[in-house]
Amino acid sequence: MVTSKSLVCGVLVALAPVVGGCVAAERPPEPVAAVTELVAQADAVPTPRIAWAPCPEESLRGKDCARVAVPLDYANPTGRHLELAVVRQPAGDPAQRIGTLFTAAGGPGGSGVEWAAKGEMFPGELSRRFDVVTFDQRGVGRSSTVRCFPDSTAQQDFWHTLALPPVGTAQQAATTDASGRLAEGCLRHDGELIAHLTTVDAARDLDLLRRAVGDPTLTYQGGSYASYLGTVYGALFADRVRALQLSSILDPAPYTTDTRAVIDATATGTEEVLGEFLRLCAAAGPLRCAFATDASSIADLRARDTALLDRAKVAPIRVGEGAATVPVTYSELVQAHAMLLYDASLGWPALATLLTELERGPAGNPAVVRQVLTTIASTGDFLDSFVAISCADNALPRQPLRWPEFAAESAETAPVYGPFWLYLRQPCATWPAPTDGYPQRYTGPWTQHATVPPLLVNNRFDPATPLPGAQRAAAAMGDARLVVVTDGYGHEPDGDCVTDLTRRYLVDLQLPAAGTTCANGRTPFTG
Repeated sequence: MVTSKSLVCGVLVALAPVVGGCVAAERPPEPVAAVTELVAQADAVPTPRIAWAPCPEESLRGKDCARVAVPLDYANPTGRHLELAVVRQPAGDPAQRIGTLFTAAGGPGGSGVEWAAKGEMFPGELSRRFDVVTFDQRGVGRSSTVRCFPDSTAQQDFWHTLALPPVGTAQQAATTDASGRLAEGCLRHDGELIAHLTTVDAARDLDLLRRAVGDPTLTYQGGSYASYLGTVYGALFADRVRALQLSSILDPAPYTTDTRAVIDATATGTEEVLGEFLRLCAAAGPLRCAFATDASSIADLRARDTALLDRAKVAPIRVGEGAATVPVTYSELVQAHAMLLYDASLGWPALATLLTELERGPAGNPAVVRQVLTTIASTGDFLDSFVAISCADNALPRQPLRWPEFAAESAETAPVYGPFWLYLRQPCATWPAPTDGYPQRYTGPWTQHATVPPLLVNNRFDPATPLPGAQRAAAAMGDARLVVVTDGYGHEPDGDCVTDLTRRYLVDLQLPAAGTTCANGRTPFTG
């Protein structure tokens, strides 16, 4: 997902890939005729008009905003329409302008508009040579956000009380019931919309936006779930691609046909990155990593971390005393682990501090704990959109009562993160979709046939989209070029090498040589 350099990098951003077990055999690729029909439906829609105007919000000063109408159902283009919220950052050097660089937020459920409000969307030459355009995907933020509750209070209460992952049979039963109620609520309050939230729908929206700005071909950058959006676009609209630069890569085939396997792979990757967190914390010592001691070893830190998780399973860990006390549940502690591992520069030190304060208990600083937990908290709107778009694309067993069994299987290889990532998708077990999925849902093939192959970038130690998935995705795409940041930790590849390769690719259409790697020369807890 495209993110700013923030503590969380997007909270659940590529949650897309996560925990597993065994699943049904992979469905065969859709026939080419199906692709032809999906594209023809989009081409039958008249090119929308974009009426740009200066954005009214102070946080978007200097950018232009618009609302663009797109069909709810591309098979019925004269029916109900949705309005997409779109933001443009005009090229800084109009005389040298190449065209439009489209980008999107990850998740699914992240807001491109909110990302645009954080400042310049791309640095240096990219912002000078391109108009940068982002948008809220349908069902997200200001683009007809998904509604699953009668009001915001009911939504907040639901997500605040839901235990993910649940511990014990009582919580498992409650979470199963809640997941079913969420699916039913989304159907009751927004049943027409949730049937048209697949990434194919979003890719066709993207093609309408490309046409609307007058670009003959698409230049696109997207990370995490937004990498999947780019992959889908390239598979459908191969002759309309100028350049696809994708990072933090989702493996598209299992994402749509074997989602438990993707969940399993991500959970295993998160466990691996936790091991790196503990290893590098021990090596850094207490002056650089708050959770370390002078005599720390990886085994010591893992034992202490496991002890905290085990304590939280029994009862919330209370930090501080009196009215200021902050109770931290097992669900909150697992989420903190998963989310803070996304960002090695800020998130890892924050996780080390959180674990230290939890160990201190009554003597700990509740204000620090409250700040960390607030930083990683997801909004109900994000979670509603994440679930609805995931369930539109994913393939999961329609057996909600077996989720404890599936979670136990995933815990065999990823004891902490497997159940956490899996239970986020439990509503998909009762989602009101056809048994074979929505008609517009795409399951491959994933070969990219653009003149210039896609450029893919992935960190070696990514807790949400692990490197093996990126390697499989590159193979599925055909001649895509994958660059690995060999000392990259976290979910967002960065550094001068990545920036330079991205610039040369998007501006000059220059691919790096096969086998090219990047190295930042940075190690967490040492800077």
